[in-house]
Amino acid sequence: MSAKDPKSNGAVAETSSTTTTNGATNPKLVIVESPAKARTLEKFLGDGYKVRASLGHVRDLPERRFGVDIENDFAPTYVVPSKKKAQVALLKREVKQASELYLATDPDREGEAIAWHLLQVTKPKVDVKRVVFHEITRDAVTEAFQHPRGIDYNLVDAQQARRVLDRLVGYKVSPLLWAKVRKGLSAGRVQSVAVRLLVEREREIQAFKPQEYWTIEAELARRTGKKRDQFRANLIERGGEKLEIKNQAEAEAIVQDLQGAEFYVGEVRKREVQRQPAPPFITSTLQQEAGRKLGYSAGRTMAIAQQLYEGLDIGPEGRVGLITYMRTDSTNVAVSAQAEARAFIERHFGTAYVPPQPRVFKTKTKGAQEAHEAIRPTSVERTPESIRQYLEPDQFKLYSLIWRRFVASQMAAAVMDTTSVDILARKSAWEAPYLFRATGSVVKFPGFLAVYQESTDEAEPAEEEGGRRLPELVKDEPLDLLQLLPEQHFTQPPPRYTEASLIKALEEYGIGRPSTYAPTITNITTRGYVQKQGRQLRPTELAMVVNDLLVEHFSDIFNVNFTAQMEEMLDQIARGEEAWVPVLRRFYDPFFRLLQHAEQNIEKVEFKPEPTGEPCPQCGKELVIKLGRFGRFIACSGFPECRYSRSILEKIGVPCPQCGAEIVERKTRRGRTFYGCERYPDCTFALWNRPVAQRCPQCGSLMTRQKGNRVGCTNQECGYSQAFEEAPVQAEVVGG
Repeated sequence: MSAKDPKSNGAVAETSSTTTTNGATNPKLVIVESPAKARTLEKFLGDGYKVRASLGHVRDLPERRFGVDIENDFAPTYVVPSKKKAQVALLKREVKQASELYLATDPDREGEAIAWHLLQVTKPKVDVKRVVFHEITRDAVTEAFQHPRGIDYNLVDAQQARRVLDRLVGYKVSPLLWAKVRKGLSAGRVQSVAVRLLVEREREIQAFKPQEYWTIEAELARRTGKKRDQFRANLIERGGEKLEIKNQAEAEAIVQDLQGAEFYVGEVRKREVQRQPAPPFITSTLQQEAGRKLGYSAGRTMAIAQQLYEGLDIGPEGRVGLITYMRTDSTNVAVSAQAEARAFIERHFGTAYVPPQPRVFKTKTKGAQEAHEAIRPTSVERTPESIRQYLEPDQFKLYSLIWRRFVASQMAAAVMDTTSVDILARKSAWEAPYLFRATGSVVKFPGFLAVYQESTDEAEPAEEEGGRRLPELVKDEPLDLLQLLPEQHFTQPPPRYTEASLIKALEEYGIGRPSTYAPTITNITTRGYVQKQGRQLRPTELAMVVNDLLVEHFSDIFNVNFTAQMEEMLDQIARGEEAWVPVLRRFYDPFFRLLQHAEQNIEKVEFKPEPTGEPCPQCGKELVIKLGRFGRFIACSGFPECRYSRSILEKIGVPCPQCGAEIVERKTRRGRTFYGCERYPDCTFALWNRPVAQRCPQCGSLMTRQKGNRVGCTNQECGYSQAFEEAPVQAEVVGG
């Protein structure tokens, strides 16, 4: 049944008025989702308005029943959840006493659907208006209430189609997994594709075979000047042919060949490079950057952003929304916000930091659909420091990130002076020379870097960029060789996904939408398909088994392309280009045939516990390795009579410096990862940072991973650090 169908009570009621017994007009009622949002709106609307919260959705499909009539055009059966019945009863009473009803739920599909569901449960007999605003400020709210509209039933239908679609997949495939694999498992249209990405990446890592290679750096110095300017250059080629040094013997041969060679400057290339700022945040980039810079999960980021959007009390100014709506895939910025930012930048940084024209960014998200505005501060004049005293630490950090990203996005480009120098080395004029290359980059004009620098998944975030300055070298200038530095490396497998990089991949493939990224990651984690190892997401054995089963029997459904196509279909419904029932029918008919085939052909998966050869310390029976919700663990084979169990700890290939036993990865009671001796509590050695196999070349102490893809010595008096590159270590597991 379409939301537009008159039988669904979806039409906005005709205008009427309600008066009290003494002739006074009843207040106008405004319904929003949350109490925090209600408190902020009340401040702006004043007398004559009452603002109430629905506390989220007021209707949904039933929890323990399918709730979709497939034969009757997928008609959904909506119910009021038990925990919402008291709130719905309250809202009904308030609606009866109101002179007008304003539905001020969030400005996206889900908000539109909540507004429609509110109509269904309250059945108002007064004028009903839909108001939409993307920031909760006085001007935005006033503008919205002066220009209300009706319910956008295309958006409602799109959200209803998504909900029914997800119910079809979840309620049809999950029972199949219960019967063939294990009870309690779940499948989802988006979550299963996310798990597939993780599993396929894990298998790439498992199949990867590291290849050895070597690099050679020359540490050089100028002969002229008051001080010997030193710098390093990398060996690139010889005689015009690129050098690929495969092993230590080849590296040592080159080092030997360079003994006694003359080093001098070849070509010197200088150029000025402009670096442009990143666009203001959208949902996905906010989640990615908060993960990289602040270490926040996607769910935590969105919870804090919701608080900033709905409004906080900031002293004399009172309660106000601090950022625009945080579920968006648009990089658009209001003209007024651009003008305010440009004035702020000129006042605080100077005219040179203001670009000639306001910056306009093109949205790159595949299938971007809710084109409102980017995530930005509602006023750039509310600097993070000016309101810091009113914010919780998490709120301040996220607000500061959003504020700095937005201000930087409207600033002038940074200007870098880059230098590339070729260094030639040979023993005689008739020999083919070795070519070394040194590069340097320094900031000539900081531009937006004065405020913000974007981070990436490949490196730890840096607050400032200084670059490396080379001495002023001149063509044919002779140089002194201080030392040659050959170094062994190994090619690295593709990295495991982090929350940030998984969200980036989902966005690039067009899978899911701003409101779904965080819930998807939460689902696959809580369902036992993923374990977090530091920032990395590692699929469990359970994820491998379930993914293989779904890919084998539902390859046309649980794949990237099909899921992205379904998102586009939902967008077409939202734009009024498609009706939702035919879209679902085109999906369901082939899906049902696949389901029937799978039910008949999938054999039950048996997980055989692996014997450990170790007796149970409680009953003496053999301990075995079992597969649980959160991966493998060790348990007694006498279960359920004996319930002894313990977790499996991962050896990292590094011996304990105190007793020589293995260091293993452990977790605190709050889930924080640390590294300690497998003989705990007999040996109490422990570290927060992950140890590496190599020892400090200066003092021989243990080295650990550090920020910025480096390793550092654990001996504080030494303080040695270097770039990290290490051959992959095959991890083992041990009970703990």
